[in-house]
Parts: sequence; C-alpha cells; structure tokens
Amino acid sequence: MTPRLSVVIPVYNERSTLLELVKRVESVDIDKEVILVDDCSTDGTRDLLASLEGTPGVRVFYQDRNQGKGAALRRGFAEATGEMVIVQDADLEYDPAEYPKLVKPILDGRADVVYGSRFVGSEAHRVLYFWHSIGNRGLTMVSNMFTNLNLTDMETCYKLFRREVLASFELEEPRFGVEPEITAKIAKGRWRVYEVGISYSGRTYEEGKKIGWRDGVRAIVCIVKYNLFR
Repeated sequence: MTPRLSVVIPVYNERSTLLELVKRVESVDIDKEVILVDDCSTDGTRDLLASLEGTPGVRVFYQDRNQGKGAALRRGFAEATGEMVIVQDADLEYDPAEYPKLVKPILDGRADVVYGSRFVGSEAHRVLYFWHSIGNRGLTMVSNMFTNLNLTDMETCYKLFRREVLASFELEEPRFGVEPEITAKIAKGRWRVYEVGISYSGRTYEEGKKIGWRDGVRAIVCIVKYNLFR
C-alpha cells in the first residue's frame, strides 16, 4: 500500500491564487490529505478557506494572529497524519504535478528527506531577479559549510519528509528562518537527503512575493544558531 502524503500549505494573503493552487494539488493522482493553515490573512483569503471547509481530504486551520511561515508549518506538521509530509506554498510558484518524482526516492527506500531544487535539472524556470538567485545560492553555500551537506537549494519550498523525520525535532523559528533551521536539524539527525530538480514559476513583488533582504540576514543568523548552538 502506497504511503499517504500530507500536503501542508501555509497561507497568508493569497486570495488570487489559493483556489487554483488547491485545485492543482487535488488533481495529483496520489493518496493525500491537504492541510491549509491560515496565518491571519486580511485580504479575503479566509472567506475562500471557509468555502473549502468540509471538502473531502481538505482540513483548514486558522492562526489567531499573524506569526509567520514557520509557525504555520509547526501547526500543519502537528496536524499531519500521512506517512510522508510535503510543504507547499499557497502561490503558484511550485507545481504540485511534480509530487510523484519528489516522493519516488522515499518510496524506493533510498531517502528520508527530499528537497526539490530550483537550480538543478532541465525543468522550466521563469527568469526573474538576479540578486535573489545569488542570495539563494549564497545562503545555501553557507548552510552547506555548517551542515556538510552538498545541497544546491536550501531555501526551496519543496521539502518532503518521512513522518519520523519531523517527529525527531521541534521547530522554533516563526518566520522564514525555518528553512535553515530545518536543514540544520536534518543534518544533525543524519537523515538520508536527496535532491530532485523541479520547475519554478517565480513571481514578482507586484504579484505578491513576500521574502526580502531582512529574511536573508535572519537566515544567516539561523544557520549559525541551529548548527552551533542547538
């Protein structure tokens, strides 16, 4: 029997993309549950989430105040019941149709964790911000120096875990610092990590992109903190 996949989707002000994203997730032919965690959206997203309540295979949770992506993931991970858990952003930058190739290393018994890398493989990528790509690669390199992993995309949204991996640590970071935190704790746990090349349809700030330079600074702090002091 194929293990079930829990798709954890942190949501914050994604009214324009949420329903299409959920439709794409639901269309993937894989046994799954969808867990939506709203981080106190203010743009009408909560009304859309309310319309999804009661949909078979979809569970909706609401944070009582805006706390950040890390806090939403912590809630979603706690609610997940599948043998595998994947993170899915609520925008349309990452394609759920790629779930089958992401889960394959785990189903084959080779991996405990799979990262979907935007920087390897031959899949389509939207051409956008030069300095963002330099920043992502730079943060990945610094993270690798501390973890001794040879990842190409530490900051990717697509992180897929066997449930036992998530049960082995507690998330502490409330916001985007959760990415280097997760990577540090996976490395310390000596879990088997694989990367799979994925497509990427990045969006502009006008289209709703949220991460900024301050998050990059925080990422450096988190790389040091969770590799050396946790």
